[in-house]
Amino acid sequence: MTGTLFPAGAIGQPKASGAPLPTAPTRRITSLRVEGTQRIEPETALSYTKLRQGDTYTNETLDQAIKDLYASDLFADVQIDGAATGNIVIRVRENPIINRVIFEGNKRLKEDKIGKEVRLKPRQIFTRSAVRADVARIIELYRRQGRFAATVQPKMVSLDQNRVDVIFEVSEGPKSKVRQINIIGNKVFDAGKLRAQMATKEARFYRLLSSGTSYDQDRLAYDQQKLRQFYLTEGYADFRVTSAVAELTPDRKDFIITYVVEEGPRYKFGDVTVDSDIRDFDGKKLAAGLPIKKGDWYNAKLVEDTVDNLSETAGLFGYAFSDVSPEFQRDRDALTMSINFHIGQAQRTYVERVDITGNTQTQDKVIRREVRLGEGDAFNSFQVKRSQDRINSLGFFQDKFEIKQTPGSAADRVVLEANVEERSSGELQLSAGYSSLENLLLQASLTQRNFRGQGQELRLSGTLSSYSKSVNLGFTEPYLLDRNIAFGGDLFRRDYRSYSTLGDTDSTTYQQVSTGLQLRTGIPLDEFWQLSGRYTLSYDQVSLDEGTYYTDGRCDPVLAGQYLCDALGNRWTSSIGYSLIHDSLNSRLRPTAGDRFTFSQDIAGLGGDVRYIRTRIEAAKYWGLGKNFVLSAQADGGHIEGLGQDVLLTDRFFLGDPQLRGFDIRGIGPRVTRQSYDTSVVPATLSTGTDTTTQDALGGTSYYHARFELELPLGAGAREMGLRPSIYLDAGAIFGGRTPTLTDTCAASIAAGTACTVPTRQYRDSSGNPLYLDADGLSTTVNTGTPYTYTLGAYRETYQGNSASPRLSVGVGINWTSPFGPLRIDLAKALLKQPGDDTKLVTFNVGTQF
Repeated sequence: MTGTLFPAGAIGQPKASGAPLPTAPTRRITSLRVEGTQRIEPETALSYTKLRQGDTYTNETLDQAIKDLYASDLFADVQIDGAATGNIVIRVRENPIINRVIFEGNKRLKEDKIGKEVRLKPRQIFTRSAVRADVARIIELYRRQGRFAATVQPKMVSLDQNRVDVIFEVSEGPKSKVRQINIIGNKVFDAGKLRAQMATKEARFYRLLSSGTSYDQDRLAYDQQKLRQFYLTEGYADFRVTSAVAELTPDRKDFIITYVVEEGPRYKFGDVTVDSDIRDFDGKKLAAGLPIKKGDWYNAKLVEDTVDNLSETAGLFGYAFSDVSPEFQRDRDALTMSINFHIGQAQRTYVERVDITGNTQTQDKVIRREVRLGEGDAFNSFQVKRSQDRINSLGFFQDKFEIKQTPGSAADRVVLEANVEERSSGELQLSAGYSSLENLLLQASLTQRNFRGQGQELRLSGTLSSYSKSVNLGFTEPYLLDRNIAFGGDLFRRDYRSYSTLGDTDSTTYQQVSTGLQLRTGIPLDEFWQLSGRYTLSYDQVSLDEGTYYTDGRCDPVLAGQYLCDALGNRWTSSIGYSLIHDSLNSRLRPTAGDRFTFSQDIAGLGGDVRYIRTRIEAAKYWGLGKNFVLSAQADGGHIEGLGQDVLLTDRFFLGDPQLRGFDIRGIGPRVTRQSYDTSVVPATLSTGTDTTTQDALGGTSYYHARFELELPLGAGAREMGLRPSIYLDAGAIFGGRTPTLTDTCAASIAAGTACTVPTRQYRDSSGNPLYLDADGLSTTVNTGTPYTYTLGAYRETYQGNSASPRLSVGVGINWTSPFGPLRIDLAKALLKQPGDDTKLVTFNVGTQF
């Protein structure tokens, strides 16, 4: 689009045309009229001036009238004639009307975002001053994005009827980076250590995902504060930043930032005392328990933490508004900093009321039952913090929810304000993806975690993969009949296909179909302990493919293995169980502090066909280490004991990926390895190579597992992308159970030094009838023709992996909330393993929502 480029200096207030009016004596206006108006009434134009017919005037009066008309922003040109005769004629040319406002060249900032900032709009009056202001606003928008090289050229295209199109031609330029950060005056700490404290980082290729390399003027002040905080924690109480200058390079692409600092001397703590105006507090006892000790290096962060701890201690005793102020005494000669923590007089505080606002769907009672303080209770800061954690754990409201404390109607009253911001508690998810464990994976789930706004959970889910498919319907009422008793139930059907491995190939072995229900209940014992109970009734059908593993209508141990034949059958399992739970996590969704412990037992045998007692212990601990580091330690273990019968294969424990990364699914523990013989030689020898060896995982009756994981923080840019990396160490083992009956088809011939005779089996049709060869071909006629047979491979079975010795792996993993769905990648190396264990280096899961 073509237009007229505004000349330099043209965007501003135009000046009156013609030479200045000569000085003349005072005269009177004989007549007064306005010419040149189109949209504006002449009377409206005159209203902006002080000129009136019959009034006296001077040259200065006429000059002021011209200025006033320009100031109205209605006119592009103003002239006054008739000054000598008193017949005043004001000739004007109106500013045009804006037809369109067009932006060209903007890619990083969309038109709707720029359009919200500019003042020029269609059907408004065009003025050059408004254009200049909008140019400045657009440039400021790009500077906020770190693009200081951006330029804006305005153009105007004249149209008929005194209309114009306004075009802003934008040259965005590159994003301005911080090329270099210089620090002058530092002697104790090198520049690299100081730069590490700052939010702003120097642009380097390995910081591609970091947003800290972009220049931000607000971040400049923040970095000065970060430097000061660092020096104050190291004892340099006199530290200051004397200047901070950001210079734009000549090419306007990068910034060079220079800080000039004065470190000053290093101080130690002097006398540390506590002075309390609250009679319940003994200042000497409080001082003795402080982490600050005389002679330690001064640390401002430790002082702040001490103030918070003393305030929290006061809150534990019911003083909600206690004033703890540190009083400093600096000795510049001895280089010591003595501190007296003064606890001001405060009244014991009581909760006047609890206000809950912001909840439109969630009923008040759902929130109030998580608040550990009621109206009239003595204030307790610990109970307030516990209430916050419990409400956060519901998952119904915004992250980092806080209960605010405001003064009540009297000095000894406090109002607790829970201002919540609800977020969606319903979730419909359809996902498809690929897992290195189960190949194609389809999932569908419908969950409402706040059903009817009463905190109830209703869920329906289903999965389908190469080895499993399941459907589950569940409901949980956390407060049955408004009493602190949880009750719920599940209906389920699970179809699992186990498999054996031959080299890199998996083949299906037995199939287990479980259909049943579970009823659950739970009651709290105190604030952190809970007792839960459950009853489970399930019907299990375990089967093998008859065409592959059966002979004469029965499971053939030669084909399937005796251990699989023993597992076949249909059975009912009726079990009752309980769990004792301790939970002090600050969040059940993504905990960063607290611990959880669970002791569980399930007893099967209240009717049904299966009898056992199963015991499990689980424990987890989380530490927030600061700067978004989160360390977690988790451990669990279990044992199952048959009651008058062996523990069935389908009831045993299995361990591997994803619990124990670095090993494949069911990759460790007891297993039967079937290795083929080479019968072309006498005596037969075992074949080598993984393509001649199969493995079947049998599980164990005991296991243990431990995990240490450190979640690593990334820059703001990476966090916005949803990246959460971690490093971890996994350890565990699974063992126990009866040694299965094993087969060695060539053992006798090898001992005798003779050729190994391998067994044969007769082919059968799809109905299981034996097949024969006769003159007409294949037939199922009994006792006629020749049996149609095939020869089995010779093999030896060994029992491996039944060891309590720990398996150990280390690795790195990353969670990424990617645009096409959640992605988890783990790279783990097995350091300790046992014969028969199946390791795996890389595991990933990826899916997409649609």
